[in-house]
Amino acid sequence: HVQLVESGGGSVQAGGSLRLTCAASGPSYERACMGWFRQAPGSEREGVAILDADGSEYYADVVKGRFTVSKDKSTLHLQMSSLKSEDTAMYYCAADLVYCDCSDGNCYSTPPDYRGQGTQVTVS
Repeated sequence: HVQLVESGGGSVQAGGSLRLTCAASGPSYERACMGWFRQAPGSEREGVAILDADGSEYYADVVKGRFTVSKDKSTLHLQMSSLKSEDTAMYYCAADLVYCDCSDGNCYSTPPDYRGQGTQVTVS
């Protein structure tokens, strides 16, 4: 079982930056594929970035070069820069215990094993 708690969302002007944090706990998170997805009202779940247990990273094309995922012990971070209005969404931290399937370009086209409660990011 994995518990995930996000923080760091907020409102920012276009071009600005935000850093999201996800505190992970539980007996399995260290072996999990961790990541972030976002979901705007009326839209599908959109994978943003993942950091697998072996250190490999994957980013959605729309955030490459602007977002960076990192991990520090039990905390997952998402550094977001050059934010755009289309980045506005609820951002969720996620964990998959076996692997992250990014084969269709969206690592979270199917629900993850675990997710946090979400943190809102609004870019105006």
